[in-house]
Amino acid sequence: MPTLTVRVLEPSDWRVCRALRLAALTDSPQAFGSTLSREQALTEDQWKRRLENRNQFVAHEDGEPCGLAGLFRSAPGTLELVSVWVRPASRGRGVGDLLLSAALDWAEAHGSGEVRLWVTEGNAAAEGLYARHGFRRTGAHRAAGNHPDEQEFAMLRPAQARTRAERNGRAGGQPRPRQSR
Repeated sequence: MPTLTVRVLEPSDWRVCRALRLAALTDSPQAFGSTLSREQALTEDQWKRRLENRNQFVAHEDGEPCGLAGLFRSAPGTLELVSVWVRPASRGRGVGDLLLSAALDWAEAHGSGEVRLWVTEGNAAAEGLYARHGFRRTGAHRAAGNHPDEQEFAMLRPAQARTRAERNGRAGGQPRPRQSR
């Protein structure tokens, strides 16, 4: 079994964030509210500001960066989960669960109430991941960012909505990987 870890990126880690974000936009452009060309054009200072204004978690598999998840405050008491992505070679190994557990642990430790997110309609794998962590559809829909011909739906995880798997230190039937912060 691979060694999985996660940590929060610092502004000085902007190159890691940039590389993973560009890989995500190349792999799954329809899943994000930005475009590859827009993010390729960001300057070093813009990447650093992004990391100053949100908690961007990076997962490592055997020491190699393999996934991202970000949190930012969208309203008082509410965080928005954004930019969740796992490289194709690391999918199905618990990386997404590790990223979500770290982000949700951080949210709870910092007194945030609910966590919201948007999912592209038809992305059953993402919806399943979020549902395992206590997220439920809200009924809200919107056009998908830069893809107005596609729809997104909102999901919400209320405050203190820990699943039985999380309380027992397991998510998705996988042992909970070690977390570093």
